[in-house]
Amino acid sequence: MMPRVSVLVPSYGRPASLTRCLAALGGQTRAPDEVVVGVRTGDAATLASVESARAAGLPVRVATTAAAGVVASMQAALDAASGDIVALTDDDARPFPDWIEGLLAHFQSAPDVGGVGGRDWQPHERGNARRVGVVQWFGRVIGNHHLGAGAARDVDVLKGVNCAFRAPLLRAVGFDGRLRGSGAQLYWELGVCLPMRRAGWRLRYDPSVAVDHDVAPRLDADHLHRGVFAEPPLVDAVHNETVALLEGRQGAARACFLAWAFLIGTGEAPGPIQCARRLLQGDRLAMRRWRATVAGRLAGVSTARRSPRKLAVPPPPSQ
Repeated sequence: MMPRVSVLVPSYGRPASLTRCLAALGGQTRAPDEVVVGVRTGDAATLASVESARAAGLPVRVATTAAAGVVASMQAALDAASGDIVALTDDDARPFPDWIEGLLAHFQSAPDVGGVGGRDWQPHERGNARRVGVVQWFGRVIGNHHLGAGAARDVDVLKGVNCAFRAPLLRAVGFDGRLRGSGAQLYWELGVCLPMRRAGWRLRYDPSVAVDHDVAPRLDADHLHRGVFAEPPLVDAVHNETVALLEGRQGAARACFLAWAFLIGTGEAPGPIQCARRLLQGDRLAMRRWRATVAGRLAGVSTARRSPRKLAVPPPPSQ
């Protein structure tokens, strides 16, 4: 039997983008069995876009939540979904016509593939990268999903704008309600993908399974990766990343991650070594980035210790 496919689209306050996204889902070579749009209570414009798509014949419905943030929106949509495969995309993305067909091909090729994703083509940043979706042994995350090129390969993490999972796995992991933020809640993908990888499932990244990502403006305070810096969103993002990367690490592995995170870090979330490098390069925001990063790391450590998740992720069939 062909698996049923549910597509989840969290959306808030971007009806024009959502209309384009739903139109692209309506033009798939393999139609979705259902589309579930996660809607925040009171967002009448989003509801109107959904009604227009339904009138045009798309099997779409809404799942409503009163809570702010993409995590609550996605969880509400997941709770309402009925598919065997659950795909996710953003309301400012337009999946290519063969998107669902390409996702399904990877699930059908191997029973131990738990998740599949691909490239999101962005309007301003182009190029090709081989290293995509890698979490290095000490905790540094290499994304590059919007630049991936070459053959399909296994990765550690997929990107939320273009991904799909086996429904039982996604339900076992869920979307992490501990994450901070009122909008994008960055790094939620780590909390979904890393528990699956630890359980032995493979995650596949295929650049040919693609979406156009229009990168619409966000309506919340989080504008990281959009050329705007503010300390509170960086604190939230670093908190979320720290929680996900600490989860499942113990002993020496946890100590290595914390040492790297607090001493070195990345250009976006610097420790003192990266902060000094940015200062030498003339970055006047370097000290503010460092302070926000320290606050986020400490908050993430506290959350991971005080509120650990207890997940029961089933192993792949080969184990």
